[in-house]
Amino acid sequence: MKQRVVGTVERVNGPVIQAREITDAMMMELVHVGESGLVGELIKLNGSRATIQVYEETTGIAPGDPIYGTGLPLSVELGPGLIGQIYDGIQRPLERIRESSGVFIERGVEESALDREKKWHFVPRVKNGEDAGAGSILGTVQESERIEHRVMVPPRLSGTIQSMVPEGDYSITDEIARLVDGEGKEHSLTMVQRWPIRNPRPSVERQPLSNPLITGQRVIDTLFPLSKGGTVAIPGGFGTGKTMTQHAIAKWCDADLIVYIGCGERGNEMTDVLTEFPKLVDPRTGSSLMERTILIANTSNMPVSAREASIYTGVTLAEYYRDQGYHVAIMADSTSRWAEALRELSGRMEEMPAEEGFPAYLPTRVAEFYERAGFMTTLGGSEGSVSIIGAVSPPGGDFSEPVTQHTKRFVRCFWALDRQLANARHYPAIGWLESYSEYVEDVLDFWRNEVGEEWAENRREMMDLLQKEVRLQQVVKLVGPDALPDSQRFILEVCTLFKNAFLQQNAFDDVDRYSTVMKQARMLELILTYWRRGRDAIKDGATIVRLRRMKVVQDLVKMKFNITNDDEGAFDKLQARLERSFERMESLYEE
Repeated sequence: MKQRVVGTVERVNGPVIQAREITDAMMMELVHVGESGLVGELIKLNGSRATIQVYEETTGIAPGDPIYGTGLPLSVELGPGLIGQIYDGIQRPLERIRESSGVFIERGVEESALDREKKWHFVPRVKNGEDAGAGSILGTVQESERIEHRVMVPPRLSGTIQSMVPEGDYSITDEIARLVDGEGKEHSLTMVQRWPIRNPRPSVERQPLSNPLITGQRVIDTLFPLSKGGTVAIPGGFGTGKTMTQHAIAKWCDADLIVYIGCGERGNEMTDVLTEFPKLVDPRTGSSLMERTILIANTSNMPVSAREASIYTGVTLAEYYRDQGYHVAIMADSTSRWAEALRELSGRMEEMPAEEGFPAYLPTRVAEFYERAGFMTTLGGSEGSVSIIGAVSPPGGDFSEPVTQHTKRFVRCFWALDRQLANARHYPAIGWLESYSEYVEDVLDFWRNEVGEEWAENRREMMDLLQKEVRLQQVVKLVGPDALPDSQRFILEVCTLFKNAFLQQNAFDDVDRYSTVMKQARMLELILTYWRRGRDAIKDGATIVRLRRMKVVQDLVKMKFNITNDDEGAFDKLQARLERSFERMESLYEE
């Protein structure tokens, strides 16, 4: 969509182009470079000179080539048809490009992000003469089996509906309503709107983060919970399970919509995502997981500047569905590759480097990204949230490197992946020593209402035991476990039981791959009952050998496989068997 010439190319440095004779251009304007029409963004202005960041391969661009302006910032198209699509970092639909151009993306290729030809069944919600504020719902379209797309008045626009189409089938470019604003100006409204990716979409206010994002992963939900609208970092070295953890959360979490951003990942990893996600079944609907997923594929062999934009593209799509009243979870894999793109572009622009070569504004960019999460009251009066789950890939697993440290400053939840756990095939490999969550207090009321008042105390007691175990393991390494008294050896025994029976989860087992809130609470309660009764039994003279030989201990180990999510009666029976086992032991010692 080339429009007017606003300058010419002066110098080419990879994806960064220096331009001269710039006229009638603005900061962050979307431009097209050369006769091929390469997509770029004007990121620096200095008199008649400018710096342009190009999102495609610049081979063949030469000094003197024209630069065309559009008068618009880099934006995404928002409307029905986003769900189930696979886009690149600047929202070009990869499947449609493959159909029209083949398996390789040609330079300068233009393809609409949304299908202009497809008809959608539109059901109006407002009538002629009614007032419609910014963000209010004009009508609905059934976008997928699970998602009802709510067509909204664009932000920054409000007025009175002058005309509204009747229920029927329309394309996204057909006029569905005509609105007259307060100044008497008429606006034609369609089902599609555009929004600049670097600008957060407005909302009325932020709400407290009191509802947890239930993932079905016990180590997350029970020990390190994440609130809807919250932010979390998943740092870990190569092979520790960052992508696997995000896949599990994407499949099982109770978000309405998933936006998966493959930012700078290896091509084979992204290929696995693209091939596996359509095969995965949404456990709530029984249909394909793609019916509630948007994929943004921006692999490491794609232009580095598009990697930088992909993060903003993904979060803008998420905010759009949040404004419709949905809860959206973003999987950003990985923000380290995004930071590396910033570093490369900064170097090409000859900016002063900061720590480890990253630009000085890295903390600001990281903060701006994570601050777009939140649980909001939308302009339309509903409630929606964007939760950001960002993977971080520190070189060599070094958590002291800048991206991990700056990310840690701006997130309230930290799931640190442990290399030793991953090597031991303990998944999810989230370490319980370095990980933390500041949302525990926020979600207490939810857990108390769902499972009872004792949840907070049980969690705190288990975390204390894990801390004690660390100190005891240091002694064991020096003198061996036999030097410890039975009371301390029993702490090691209970923590081992907790790790194997509770924290470790098998994604390939039909029963164990997902645990409901009730199942998690009952499993934790049973393990702590074993700890409390066993501790008292040792004080009364029982030996740790006798405690180990109790048959019910093996039932505790296997309960994650043997008891289904909705079988609360099985937990009651196991609890009764555990109590009877200790009562028999106590009677023996009394005799």
